[in-house]
Amino acid sequence: MVTLNRGFALTWLGHSTFKLVTRGGRTVLVDPWVEGNPACPKELKSFDRMDVMAITHGHGDHMADAVTLAKKYQPVVVCNYEISLYLSRKGVAHVQAMNKGGTQQAAGVRFTMVHALHSSGIEDGGQVIYGGEPCGYVVTLEDGTRIYFAGDTGPFSDMALIHELYEPEIAVLPVGDLFTMGPREAALAARLLRPRILVPCHHGTFPALTGTPDALRAELASRGVDVEVVALRPGETLS
Repeated sequence: MVTLNRGFALTWLGHSTFKLVTRGGRTVLVDPWVEGNPACPKELKSFDRMDVMAITHGHGDHMADAVTLAKKYQPVVVCNYEISLYLSRKGVAHVQAMNKGGTQQAAGVRFTMVHALHSSGIEDGGQVIYGGEPCGYVVTLEDGTRIYFAGDTGPFSDMALIHELYEPEIAVLPVGDLFTMGPREAALAARLLRPRILVPCHHGTFPALTGTPDALRAELASRGVDVEVVALRPGETLS
């Protein structure tokens, strides 16, 4: 466990799935993929409560369990408009759609949707359904702490605008390469975002994801980027 004394707990459930428990006791699940997630510890595949679910895009390794978990725990679901339509057709209640540049509040936590470079098809019944554009979120907690969840993305220059507008203290960035940024690109993203802490994700789940936190640290050092890398293990908590 890594301690920040900020009154929140951010637990990596493996791949790009995170459980965030706020100072006010609210539980947020980002990118709900637990049941088939080989990196998620068995004891963390169920939850005591879930107040908000946030989805960055439509791929199965980010929302495969969205319908099941949303029906079981009845959270507010924050997502883009197209995914909201899909979930509503599946019988999910409490869906709050939004789009990039917008901010909304759910369970006392503020969610600002920002850009991401990726794709977002939803596989359903042997077909691929349009899932809208992928996104990231800047999540503002009750005490003002801001955490940037990049989702699946490559680097883009407007990450500098995310810093200018929101100044996230913690950035959760993919580093696995192939389907997202690798360590080199994530180091550039960190230079643009200028967070205090960088939490790498979307690595180690499958052999094809070759990027590592150690490679990220080396790339950051080579570029003189001053940021603390907190490489959680699946099930470990930054709190």
